[in-house]
Amino acid sequence: MPRIQPVEIDQAPGKSKQILEGVQKAVGFAPNIYKTLAVSPAVLEGFLGLGKALGAGTLPASLREQIAVALAGANNCDYCSSAHTAIGAKHGLPDDELAANLRGQSADPATQAALNFALAINSREGFVTDEQLQAVRDAGYTDEQVVEVFAETLKNIFTNYFNHVAQTEVDFPFVPSAQAVNA
Repeated sequence: MPRIQPVEIDQAPGKSKQILEGVQKAVGFAPNIYKTLAVSPAVLEGFLGLGKALGAGTLPASLREQIAVALAGANNCDYCSSAHTAIGAKHGLPDDELAANLRGQSADPATQAALNFALAINSREGFVTDEQLQAVRDAGYTDEQVVEVFAETLKNIFTNYFNHVAQTEVDFPFVPSAQAVNA
């Protein structure tokens, strides 16, 4: 049961109503995480603004989802493991790759490097080593992309932790994060 109650679109405060209507139109429904963030119009707008800005960056949508899945596994967030597995599948990622991503793994060496870096940021609270930074660069990532992996990591830590606090009810096909091995 949620500890912070999601708001229904017609009862959303301030700008949240307009934003949730836009989400519902774009996605087909308003996910519970957005309806819960909508308790604060400023937080909902800021979070979606960050997502929109990163969507215009250089990282492919599929890699952004793989990072989200890996962090959901590392941070034991069932909401995010479920949501981003579903979204990753819509971006053409195979089920076995998404299951591996949940454990912080990838069959693709470049993707693995990005996941390793994101997981290092997460587990080391940003204090990555010179070797960890060099490894992602050696895999072909530019500094612009390194900064975007960092921003995607923080965006997903935000949602992972928010879902822990709020106990957001999963409204995607359920994928347990507990099967993941923390990196």
